[in-house]
Amino acid sequence: MADAQWSPGRRAADADEFLPVLDIIEPARQRRLTVLFRLLLLIPHFIVLFFLEIAAFFTVVFGWFAALVLGRLPEPAFRFLAATLAYRTRVAASSMLVVDSYPPFTLTQPPAYPVRIDVRPTQLNRLAVFFRLILVIPAAIVQSLATYGWWALAIVWWIITLVLGRMPRPLFEATAATLRYETRVSAYVTMLSPAYPKGFFGEDALSVPEQQGRSATRPLVMSTAGKALLVLFLVVGLIGSITTSVTSSSSDDTDYGMHA
Repeated sequence: MADAQWSPGRRAADADEFLPVLDIIEPARQRRLTVLFRLLLLIPHFIVLFFLEIAAFFTVVFGWFAALVLGRLPEPAFRFLAATLAYRTRVAASSMLVVDSYPPFTLTQPPAYPVRIDVRPTQLNRLAVFFRLILVIPAAIVQSLATYGWWALAIVWWIITLVLGRMPRPLFEATAATLRYETRVSAYVTMLSPAYPKGFFGEDALSVPEQQGRSATRPLVMSTAGKALLVLFLVVGLIGSITTSVTSSSSDDTDYGMHA
């Protein structure tokens, strides 16, 4: 879907339950050299993100208090947090091999770049804002397990993409779904959206209009193989989390015994 166009999406009367959208134009091919050195090439972006995340943390704290009073994020806070989320998503999409283009060093969304997000300023429910960190726990668990599972098997995806010069479609779907859900969880936590994260397994193909302009992920209609890979990510993430917890507990018990 290299020639796909951005869909304009809904604009009127959809603010309250509008889910953040991730648009990705799927590359037909990827340069093997950039795949080979992908994480090394992204080191400058990781450094920039480190400082952006620090600024975003304090902005979220300020925005939380402001949203409790105003029932919405102040416009400057919304703009900065949305720009940071878009920047983080572009870098994550590149690091997870779903695009080949190098992310630009800008907080504005370049119109020609193959990764974009769509979030819209809306009114917020003050009670939901107050309990935001508690409410997001179920979604955050799903997101963390899926992301952990993807990265636990990252060497496999890297080799496949390197050998083929592209990411197989089911793997692209599952990776894009993981990234989109992570974006929606982040948008919910940072109060960019009042809509609870959903759509982890994509959209129903029957609900998509035939002539709707689309990117590879708007809508994200997943194959059975793509959904199976998502389940694999979750299972591997769960096993990894349990193993880490057991190992950590055993290590703590050993240290305690030695001290005793």
